[in-house]
Amino acid sequence: MKTKSRQPSLILASRSPRRQLLLKQIGFRFVVRPSSVVERFFPHESPAHNVRRLALEKARDVAGRTKQGIVVGADTIVVLGKRVLGKPKSKQEARKMLASLSRKWHSVFTGLALVDAASGRSMSDVVHTKVRFREITKDEVAAYVASGSPLDKAGAYGIQDDYGAVFVEEVRGCFYNVVGFPLSRFLVSFSAFAGEPIDQLVDH
Repeated sequence: MKTKSRQPSLILASRSPRRQLLLKQIGFRFVVRPSSVVERFFPHESPAHNVRRLALEKARDVAGRTKQGIVVGADTIVVLGKRVLGKPKSKQEARKMLASLSRKWHSVFTGLALVDAASGRSMSDVVHTKVRFREITKDEVAAYVASGSPLDKAGAYGIQDDYGAVFVEEVRGCFYNVVGFPLSRFLVSFSAFAGEPIDQLVDH
């Protein structure tokens, strides 16, 4: 028997189809109101601080245009050594990014923020996952880039893609964080923020 949840009104400040799909996967109902915040990465801030700040800026931007509901903001980056790998601007840049990840560990950081539109109350967090690629060939890279999929993803890959999945040899930390939204951390944080038990938040 399906039980109705006591879910507060949720607003996702993101156009990301992956984040929308993951929220639906755990039974959340929400509306999408994309943020107009320009994503600026500041070199003097750590990767964790950058994504946490951006997630909160996005959530506050949408909350400022909303009377009520809880707004969720998120931002994900890929870091290789000291280099931040954002979304590639061209196929050539995507090929270079993927080649640089071959046989290496890299980090995926996702900032997560919640803002109550009515009161302005907020919280933010960051999740860090380490990922290792196996050795990938030039032909594999070329085939993946030709599909067009890498062009809208930080680090030029999606672990949920056919090719992206088989490039990954090992994951240490939250898998869904690499997809772009750390489900477990979100659910625990949202439960505490909304003051509702987890089992009452999702349809089951």
